Amino acid sequence: MSWKDKASAYLPEVEKFLQEIVKGGEGELSKHYGMMRYHMGWADENLRPAVTSTGKRLRPLLCLLSCEASGGDWREAIPAAAALELVHNFSLVHDDIQDRSPFRRHRPTVWKLWGEALAINVGDALLILACKAMEELPPNKFKECCQILNDACLMLTEGQFLDLAFEEREKVSIDEYMEMIKRKTAALMAASAQMGAVIATEDKELTERLRRFGESLGMAFQVQDDILGLWGEEAVTGKPVADDLRQRKKTLPIIYALDKEPSLQALLAGAEWSEAEVAKALEIINRSGAREFTESQALSFYQKALEELNGLGQDSEAVQALRELASFIVGREY
Repeated sequence: MSWKDKASAYLPEVEKFLQEIVKGGEGELSKHYGMMRYHMGWADENLRPAVTSTGKRLRPLLCLLSCEASGGDWREAIPAAAALELVHNFSLVHDDIQDRSPFRRHRPTVWKLWGEALAINVGDALLILACKAMEELPPNKFKECCQILNDACLMLTEGQFLDLAFEEREKVSIDEYMEMIKRKTAALMAASAQMGAVIATEDKELTERLRRFGESLGMAFQVQDDILGLWGEEAVTGKPVADDLRQRKKTLPIIYALDKEPSLQALLAGAEWSEAEVAKALEIINRSGAREFTESQALSFYQKALEELNGLGQDSEAVQALRELASFIVGREY
């Protein structure tokens, strides 16, 4: 089975678990849960049931495939997979507020529709529901998986802090940026692969190898996101071309270009941008070789991820699916 076939077989079970846990709320509280369901992609803006964009569900799939690749039954990892997705979505709700993002997955964000206060509460609730999902794990795996998830959540907040702090700085080094995304993005993907393995086996070397695989994959995922944030097609990504540039984000290609082309700093410092200035800034970035550099970094992290899989010493159906998933992540256009 390909990774897409695995996803088609496994993810509906995760979705069923998620919908069961993100339910409830009678009377006034129905709106609270309705907003959560809206963000998860199961309700429209009027909070009526409607399947819209639910996101890629990569972290749950990574968890389930890692469990199977470690010799376990993927079904036992469903609570962990659901918890990982809930944590991811908690972070997205809060990120949207902090970044002032009006859209996610081609739809208005929760804070844009219902205000910051209610959106913060929605994010908090998703995090607590993630903790409740973990209660359904096999008892002998509960403590270790909770420790892994808690560590990843703390790292995620550290990464978000650094990301916000970088917005106030004129210069950020590539090394500093890599440390930030290792926390903000890669930590949860590392936890996804590690938790799946922990549920399947007591082999510490194997679980650590899959953790490193997930971390490298997470780094590749974020670097690819940086490419799409500048050069992705609006019809595919749902965001304007050069969206990261318009928001003055210090992503990897922009950091690289700032070092190579000092004239870019003056443009970034401007209060308001015309379309001509956005085009000029993008031209400078292209001239700097930033795209080629960023693509090479994504490829490097992808190759590190594959090395960890090769080190497992097996080529099972699940391991092959993980290879294919890694290839998709680096080559994706959305």
